Amino acid sequence: PLEQPRTESEWENSFTLKMFLFQFVNLNSSTFYIAFFLGRFTGHPGAYLRLINRWRLEECHPSGCLIDLCMQMSIIMVLKQTWNNFMELGYPLIQNWWTRRKLRQEHGTQRKASFPQWEKDYNLQPMNAYGLFDEYLEMILQFGFTTIFVAAFPLAPLLALLNNVIEIRLDAYKFVTQWRRPLASRAKDIGIWYGILEGIGILSVITNAFVIAVTSDFIPRLVYAYKYGPCAGQGEAGEKCMVGYVNASLSVFLVSDFENRSEPTSNGSEFSGLPLKYCRYRDYRDPPHSPVPYGYTLQFWHVLAARLAFIIVFEHLVFCIKNLISYLIPDLPKDLRDRMRREKYLIQEMMYEAELERLQKQRKERKKNGKSHHNEWP
Repeated sequence: PLEQPRTESEWENSFTLKMFLFQFVNLNSSTFYIAFFLGRFTGHPGAYLRLINRWRLEECHPSGCLIDLCMQMSIIMVLKQTWNNFMELGYPLIQNWWTRRKLRQEHGTQRKASFPQWEKDYNLQPMNAYGLFDEYLEMILQFGFTTIFVAAFPLAPLLALLNNVIEIRLDAYKFVTQWRRPLASRAKDIGIWYGILEGIGILSVITNAFVIAVTSDFIPRLVYAYKYGPCAGQGEAGEKCMVGYVNASLSVFLVSDFENRSEPTSNGSEFSGLPLKYCRYRDYRDPPHSPVPYGYTLQFWHVLAARLAFIIVFEHLVFCIKNLISYLIPDLPKDLRDRMRREKYLIQEMMYEAELERLQKQRKERKKNGKSHHNEWP
């Protein structure tokens, strides 16, 4: 095999990382697709990009992809957590019911009722070898799900809190009544989970910066308010500065430029009495009669530059605040760290004195026996 861990700790770290990556990609692939890829590469009317030159790519709702992302996250979070809680409690309940049924058939109801407590406990379900790993994995995935796209779904932390309150009681009931008593084992720390949490924290900052800048309309609205709206050049932004934003965010398309397979079934005469000549679509492109038809406008490049600038500033600002808080609030308080250092120093001093005393005793014994060496220490 390509991977040969030397110790059990290395094997556990490798297994944990692989399982986390598998579950993380499986859980978050749809949300990343909606947030950053859905509707980004569809082309424009008259020049749609197609899969195998046949099927048009999926597009977002006209109001934007943020609503789609919010709905996707709410559905996944509520259904997944509900199903996990049901399986965590329902599986041992069904197994114990089946075990009790078999015992009644073998020993009868009266004999089963006279079992001592230790035998009743033994007939419960043993804790899975990866039971604690599954609990850690569930919490880490929930942490990632609530932080990576919190800008799109601010209710995620609240739902996670409610789920954890319920799960605490379900786990307590499961440990007390459905599982055998687990065997305790010592652990220095949480192992590789700490590094995974650090990675999720960094990824969440980057992802939320892209969600705010790319997925939402925050940056386009800001650029319009300060550069193209009624308040352009005045250094202020408000509701009155957003007048005409929708019209500025729509481009003009000549209906006669439609592809043959994309032509509408009606010419629109049933709405206005005359065939429609132009239609509007959401993009920043030049009109059809410009020198470069349907090319990107200057506003598009202004919005793109503002998005990139926001991402860089937001990331650096959040990381600076994070590092500052980490410096001000260390993992170990200063007095505790000093006590640990002093304890380590005292242990080393005691070991040195014990070794010195042992050597002195050996030296005295050798002198008594008439065996002396000139190179003895001390």
